[in-house]
Amino acid sequence: MPAFVGKFASWPDRLRRSALILLVAGLVLAALAVFGGLQASRAIAAFVCIVGAALVPWRVHDPAAPRETELGANPVETAAAYAIIAGMPDPSVLLDRIGRVIHLNVAAAQLVPALRKNELAQFALRSPEIVTALREAIATRETRRTTYLNHVPVDRWMELIITPVPVPTAFGGIDHCMLLTFHDQTPLRRVEEMRADFVANASHELRTPLAALSGFIDTLQGPAREDAKARERFLGIMHAQATRMARLIDDLLSLSRVELSAHVWPDTLVDLIPIVRQVVDGLEPLAVERQVEIEVALPSTPVMIAGDREELLRLFENLIENALKYGASGGKVMVLSMMDVSPDGAPEFRVVVRDFGPGIAPEHLPRLTERFYRVDVGDSRAQGGTGLGLSLVKHILNRHRGRLLIESVSGHGATFTAGFPPA
Repeated sequence: MPAFVGKFASWPDRLRRSALILLVAGLVLAALAVFGGLQASRAIAAFVCIVGAALVPWRVHDPAAPRETELGANPVETAAAYAIIAGMPDPSVLLDRIGRVIHLNVAAAQLVPALRKNELAQFALRSPEIVTALREAIATRETRRTTYLNHVPVDRWMELIITPVPVPTAFGGIDHCMLLTFHDQTPLRRVEEMRADFVANASHELRTPLAALSGFIDTLQGPAREDAKARERFLGIMHAQATRMARLIDDLLSLSRVELSAHVWPDTLVDLIPIVRQVVDGLEPLAVERQVEIEVALPSTPVMIAGDREELLRLFENLIENALKYGASGGKVMVLSMMDVSPDGAPEFRVVVRDFGPGIAPEHLPRLTERFYRVDVGDSRAQGGTGLGLSLVKHILNRHRGRLLIESVSGHGATFTAGFPPA
């Protein structure tokens, strides 16, 4: 029954498409019946025949014609091919056999704004490495890879893969298009550089105290074996060097732990005020030794944030200890807090550590949180610093969704501010 109904469902459409012909035929037959002596019954019979012919689903054209027409066009210039290119996550461009752009996705248009559809890609991709690889791929129809440095808008290392794509032609042959895919290698490059720099600096930092320990041991086993005064002095230096190595390894392990959990935000509520007071009390002997007064101005009410207590202790210990060591000449260190607003308009609780020492030159400020970076290498080592303290502070603050502000004027001390979003 449904099939039977379906056969008649298209009749109104066919009658509508043949309306003009049926109208003209009806008028002609009516005129012949009135003026030409044609019998009305015959005229009606003829009109019915014409209507019946209009309702028959004739196929006057060749059913293979649309397929031939479709095959006559470029198979890759279709909506399906465009949808595939547009859906690729990496910047992707499809070229014809001579290098003209057929399709490109949004990521490719953002990466190389000069790319235009139906224009040669060589005019937009001006890097010599890219042009050479593209010419070789077109000539040999083999996959080519190349790496280049893209300077705009920022420096990015990119890997380009050119893959020949065989496409069937209308006459049974094979044509070749070129699929260009770009992969951003910048994060990998930076990680490699960071790892190499990290290993080089860590080995250098460990080599110095190890060399000192080895030298003093040789001296104590040789010429100073019976010299009690020299032995006492050398053992003190060896203890300081061993302490420095232990601190360096401790900082390295802490930094690795923080980086490993950088993507996991703390979910435990802690009160910042007791943590800061505990750090200040623990560093009071160092303040007495350096003849520095610590002024504390903290609220009496709790300040709750989502945080890791041990990491926060390490953070404030590094900031206040640095102020006591490198700003001791000012004779005073201030630790205070305030509620402020972050650049995005959200409330922010700030803990400020300020010293009144020699300050930091402006050229050093942007690099203070880099691993093993020191303003004065000799002074830092003499103070027992590892060059990792501020880097650890930055990573802890990042994990707590906070931020570090550093302000300093040469000769007028330095101010380090740790900002936290309140819970």
